[in-house]
Amino acid sequence: MKRTFALAATLVAVAALAPGAALAQADLSKTLRVVFRTAETGFDPVAISDIYSNYVNRAIFEAPFRYDFRARPHKVVPNTAVALPEGNKDGTEWTIRIRPGIYFSDDPAFKGKQRELTAADYAYSWRRTFDPRTRSPQLELFDGRLAGMDKVLAKAKESGKLDYDAPIEGLQVVDRYTLKLKLNYPWWDIAVDLTSAAAGAVAREVVEAYGDASGWVMQNPVGTGPYRLKEWRRAQRITLEANPVFRGIPFVESNDPADKAINARFKGRKYPFIGRVEIAIMEEGNPRVLAFSRGELDYLDIPYELVPNVMEPGNSLKPQFAKAGVLLERDVQPSITFAFFNMEDPVVGGYTPEKIALRRAIGMAYNVEDEIRIIRQGQGKVANMIVPPSVSGYDPNFFASSKYDPAAAKALLDKFGYVDRDKDGWRDLPDGRPLVIRRGTSPSALERQYDELWQRSLNAIGIRIEMVTQKWPDLLKMARNGQLQFWQLANTSMTTDGYGFLGLLYGPNAGFANLSRFRQPEFDRLYDSSKRLPDGPARDKLVRQMSEIVAAYAPFRLNSYRIENVVVYPWVVGYKYNPFNQHPWQYLDIDLSVPRRPVQ
Repeated sequence: MKRTFALAATLVAVAALAPGAALAQADLSKTLRVVFRTAETGFDPVAISDIYSNYVNRAIFEAPFRYDFRARPHKVVPNTAVALPEGNKDGTEWTIRIRPGIYFSDDPAFKGKQRELTAADYAYSWRRTFDPRTRSPQLELFDGRLAGMDKVLAKAKESGKLDYDAPIEGLQVVDRYTLKLKLNYPWWDIAVDLTSAAAGAVAREVVEAYGDASGWVMQNPVGTGPYRLKEWRRAQRITLEANPVFRGIPFVESNDPADKAINARFKGRKYPFIGRVEIAIMEEGNPRVLAFSRGELDYLDIPYELVPNVMEPGNSLKPQFAKAGVLLERDVQPSITFAFFNMEDPVVGGYTPEKIALRRAIGMAYNVEDEIRIIRQGQGKVANMIVPPSVSGYDPNFFASSKYDPAAAKALLDKFGYVDRDKDGWRDLPDGRPLVIRRGTSPSALERQYDELWQRSLNAIGIRIEMVTQKWPDLLKMARNGQLQFWQLANTSMTTDGYGFLGLLYGPNAGFANLSRFRQPEFDRLYDSSKRLPDGPARDKLVRQMSEIVAAYAPFRLNSYRIENVVVYPWVVGYKYNPFNQHPWQYLDIDLSVPRRPVQ
C-alpha cells in the first residue's frame, strides 16, 4: 500500500488577519465535551510522546504545515508557512517561509507586548528537540539531519548546556520570516514530518520564564494555535478556550463528494467555530459510554470491551443510538498494538540464542485472535508487520509476526533449557534460577482483561507471570528509565509516513521512542539508509528487511491493528473520521438549534 497523501500543488490562500479577527467565528457560547481514556502527561511538544497530550498540543501549537482535514486522499498544505517547502533537486536544502502577522497567545512572559511568530521561533523550538538536557522523545525528527549539528551537540555534552545562539549550518534564520535547512542527507518527507506537534513553535521567553530543570514547560503551553489552555486538573479535566489572537483559517472546500453539505454550510467561514473544549479523563470504559448515553459527551471512541453495548454484530448501531440520530464513523487506525521486551533486562533481554528463544516462545504463547475476538470484540486485525495499514511502507503480503503455537513454544523452551528444575510446576532459567515475567499494567477493567489473557497464555507453557500495576504515565516513566521488563502498548501515527514505527526500534532512540532499548547494528544501518530515500520500492525493500530483523530477534510481540469506532451526536457538525486526527476540535461546529435528545 502506497502513501495516500499528496502534497498540495498550489499555495493555499490564508490571509494574515489582525489579532482577534477569529472571534466572530469562535463562538464562546459553544462548548464541545470530549473524553480521553488515558491521562495526559503534559503540554510541551518536545517533552511528550503520548497521543493524548499530543491531541492537546496540536490545538495549542502550530507546525509550519498541516493536513487538509477533509481532503481525500490526504494532502499536506501550508499552515503557518506561506507555501510548501522549496527544495533543491537532491532534497538536501530546503527553504521555509513563515507567514507574517501570526501571533502567540497573550502571556505574562511577553511582558505586555504582542508577540509575533518568526522564523527564529522555529529554529529555537527545533533546537530544543536535540538539547541533551530536554531528553526529548522527539529527537529523531532532526537527529543527524542538520549539517553542523554534531559540533554544537559535542560542545553541549562537554559543558552540559546547549548554546542556542551558536550558528548551525543546517538551521539558518535567513531573515525574520525565512528558514533555510541544509542537510546531511535528503529529507524527502519534510513537509509531512513538519506537520507534527513536535515541530510546533514555542517562544523562547516562555521556556525561560517557566522551564523546569529539564527545560520543559509542561504546565505552561503558549502557542499560536486556535486554542489555549484555560484550566488543567491533572488526570481529571483539561479545558481549552479559543485563542483570542488566533488569525482564523478560512474553510477550503473539499473535493470529497461526501462533503457536499459541509462545503455549503462552512463556505466563507473561518476555523475555529467552537469557543470552548472540555476534556474529561475517564480510564474505565463504562463511565465513558454512560456519559455519552446521557448526552454529557458530544462524541466518543467506543471502548472495545463495550462495543456490544453500542453496536450490533453487523457493525451497525443499536436501535436506541440510531433513534437518537447518533452517527457512526469507523476505520482501521494507523496504529499497532505490541508488547515489548526490555532488551537490557537480565531475564528477557539480550541477543544470545537462548534469550531470543525465550522471547519467541512468549510471543507464540499469546493468542492475538483471542485478543481481537474477546477483548476487542472483533474490532481489529492481526498485525503482520510493525508498519500498519494506511501509512507508507505497509505491505499486506508480508508477514513478520509470531504465530500462535503453544506446542512449538514449549518445545523451544525445552530445547534451550527453560525447564522445571525444582519440580514446582514452573519453568526455571537455564542456570536454575526462577523464571518470572513481570508485565506492566494499569488499574482498569480493560487492562485486567489483558492481564488475564497473558496469565492464561504463559501459564499454558509453564511460565510464571506477575503484574506491575501503575498508572499509565508512571509506567511510561518507568519504561523510559529501563525499569519495566515487559509492557504492552500501542503506537499511533499522526502522519501518513510509516517511518516513525521503525524508529521504535532504532538504537539511538533507546530510552526515548525506543522503549525496548533494542540495539542491532544492521537494523540501525538499514534505518539510516531508509531515511535517505523517498517513498517507493527501494525504501519499501529496506522496510521489509528491517521487519525481518524484528521477527528474528523478537524485541516486540506484534499484536493487532485496531479498528476505531466513533459515535457522534447530530448537533456536532463537520465530524469526519480522519485516522490521523481523532480529535479535530478546530474543524467542528455545534448546531445549537438541534434538540439535545441523548440516547437515554
